[in-house]
Amino acid sequence: MTHTTVLAGARVALPSGVVDSGRLTVEDGRIVADRPQAAPALDLTGHLIVPGFVDIHVHGGGGASFSAGSAEEAMTAIRTHRAHGTTTMVASTVTGDLDDLARQAHVLAGLTEQGELAGIHFEGPFISPHRCGAHQPELLRDPDPADVRKLVDAARGTARMMTLAPELPGGLESVRLLVDAGVIAAVGHTDSTYEAALEAIDAGATVATHLYNAMPALLHRAPGPIAALLEDERVTVELINDGTHLHPAVLELAFGSAGADRVAFITDAMGAAGMNDGMYPLGPMRVEVKDGVARIADGPTAGSIAGSTLTLDTAFKRAVTIDKLPVEDVVKAISTNPARLLGVADRVGSLEPGKDADLVVLNDAYDVVGVMRRGEWVLRPEVG
Repeated sequence: MTHTTVLAGARVALPSGVVDSGRLTVEDGRIVADRPQAAPALDLTGHLIVPGFVDIHVHGGGGASFSAGSAEEAMTAIRTHRAHGTTTMVASTVTGDLDDLARQAHVLAGLTEQGELAGIHFEGPFISPHRCGAHQPELLRDPDPADVRKLVDAARGTARMMTLAPELPGGLESVRLLVDAGVIAAVGHTDSTYEAALEAIDAGATVATHLYNAMPALLHRAPGPIAALLEDERVTVELINDGTHLHPAVLELAFGSAGADRVAFITDAMGAAGMNDGMYPLGPMRVEVKDGVARIADGPTAGSIAGSTLTLDTAFKRAVTIDKLPVEDVVKAISTNPARLLGVADRVGSLEPGKDADLVVLNDAYDVVGVMRRGEWVLRPEVG
């Protein structure tokens, strides 16, 4: 029996733009061409329907971490972010021992094969000790291609992205290895020069891991990696729009320089996302969250910002209400662009017939009131 859901009356963010009094028909988990009288409609007048959010960089949430090596913990994080509108996500690890990372990859690969995740993002250990941020310095190492290959192989075909510092010994060779293996090479936690970043892009790197953060500042005589990553049309730049990681002016600079088609909003969220202030683990480290800001609690990197407590619904609302970005541009940054980057734009990232019925319903204050994933309500809107 065909299961049909019709959503009507809302503004709908389509690839062609936002339309008023739109109508979406869902059958058996997919969006289909509208057929009048297909089923009684759910009246969503006064709401906005956007594609499900796609997060390519998230470490955990709901008090759980993807680095725990536990499928149960991973599912807690997944469910937490789904309730906030993220219907597609890549699980990010944090720097650790290679064998530990391989074990984590084994668990996360299983969840990817089950359709719960869109893959694995390895952030570290192949990053600069000068820009390690919340990563444990003693566990960092140069990107030896053999070590890079070990992690890719451990992921059993589910590795989607790896962040590395291309200026380190083996960096460019590892970028090429990743590209050949079908894994996105991302430049991040790097101390590279402008020229070194250009070399990495020419070698195949296509993502800037949380642009501006954990890399040299943009200077007038030393533009560093920021200028290289912003100016090259082959690169998608990640931005953490939580009001802590970035000043609104540099977010505006990224949109103005790269254009809305090359920006991907991410959370970089750790386990405290969706939770209260307190102490939380991040890989082998302890993180204290105070006033919603996560910082390393002790050790040589104490005080460093340790990811975020952000969820993508908050990033969306902030982008529209504070940054004053058009809804169409925010949809690109939070859904369409990351879906294209992951190679899943044929299924998710926009509201079009034939694609999975992954969508988010927002009220007039841009708060999430409904989330649908593959045609099933994760959070059903209370209307009428």
